[in-house]
Amino acid sequence: MNLKQINLFFTHDLWQPLPEGSCWLRRFTYSVLKKLLLAIKFFTTKGVMDRASALTYSTLLAIVPIVAVVFAIARGFGFSKYIEVWFRDVLSSQPQVADTIIGFVNSYLVHARSGIILGIGFVFMLWTVLMLTRNVEQAFNDIWQVKSQRSFIRRSTDYLAIFFLVPIIIVVTSGLSIFVSTIASQSVLIGPLLRFLLWLMPYILMSAVFVGMYMFMPNTRVRFMSALAPGILAGVAMQMLQFFYIHSQIFLSSYNAIYGSFAALPLFMLWVQISWTICLFGAELSYTNQNLEAFSFLNDDGQLSHHDRFVLSAVLLGKICRRLDEGGKPYTALQLKTETGIPMRVAADLLQEMREAGLVFESTTADAEGETVFQPALSPDKITMDVLATRLDKLGKTPVGLNVSDYESRLPVTMAEAYQLYMEKLNGVAVLDV
Repeated sequence: MNLKQINLFFTHDLWQPLPEGSCWLRRFTYSVLKKLLLAIKFFTTKGVMDRASALTYSTLLAIVPIVAVVFAIARGFGFSKYIEVWFRDVLSSQPQVADTIIGFVNSYLVHARSGIILGIGFVFMLWTVLMLTRNVEQAFNDIWQVKSQRSFIRRSTDYLAIFFLVPIIIVVTSGLSIFVSTIASQSVLIGPLLRFLLWLMPYILMSAVFVGMYMFMPNTRVRFMSALAPGILAGVAMQMLQFFYIHSQIFLSSYNAIYGSFAALPLFMLWVQISWTICLFGAELSYTNQNLEAFSFLNDDGQLSHHDRFVLSAVLLGKICRRLDEGGKPYTALQLKTETGIPMRVAADLLQEMREAGLVFESTTADAEGETVFQPALSPDKITMDVLATRLDKLGKTPVGLNVSDYESRLPVTMAEAYQLYMEKLNGVAVLDV
């Protein structure tokens, strides 16, 4: 098989329906390949690496106040020793960084207790934490094609609850590890099994953290099974990264000799950058895992023309209006994609534009699925093609200082009359007829 045949397989043959009676192994392999290819494509073409860089910068600014909050809560419950041991284990590949951050945190808490950190300093610390949480949520929402973010109040309450839960979870897991290691040292029969479980526990905990992030960070519903495999892969990759950093220090001896103690900073930044890259790729894989059926090909959607956007929007809005007029259950974005054949990302963009134009609105079903559905924002019999065209044309904002009416006055009168005639003809066409 030459390169041309391999390229044809991955770009065309892989995306064709499998023949009836194909074995489960072939179906599973094709499904995994499709998800990986889509994840790699979106990861490399949608600016996800830029997001990882931005999150690295935000993490450096916010890591001290975030850790300080967790340490303060833990000390309030008397768990400071467990938290510090856990933190050093997490940064076992960066012991110098761990010492530095813990020193900063202790100094921060002492000054906060004495009332020195007030005013602008406190506002800056709070701003760095909020900026990080907002950037993380925005990165996940971009991956999942979600346009709306959580409200400020909901974001604040959600992450405050996380800050309170993290110390408790760490203490429980630390106590469990101590209990299991004690039994393993005293038991001859089940000792090897428990030692294996102790070795496996960091992988389990790290995978659980990623699964939780992939399910709850995007402002949309993510199924557990869609987040499970990507979360496990990301957790294993993070542990492998830890292992690599710990055992590659001998190769970095010349780097440390040149930069001295300052070498810890760029190495820590690199570690954070790679960590966020792993995290975001797992999120992209979680997205493709849940939405594989929405993609029937691997080519670029391209930039739609104004005419194409209008036609496709009319098709989508016609479907939505007819469903309400017939008394059926509202469409989800995936159902609209399946019935119309419009690619998922194109359909999501068009639905978002129509939502901003006041043509449709989103709601959540009351059943256990809790899916996001779309309904017309106006009575279906009142939505004509001229309403659709006018509202879509008026999307966007005019730059400050630019008076478009001055340019309109330069247009020939016949052009304005032709446009008016065009709108009058569209007025006679209902979207329900599309």
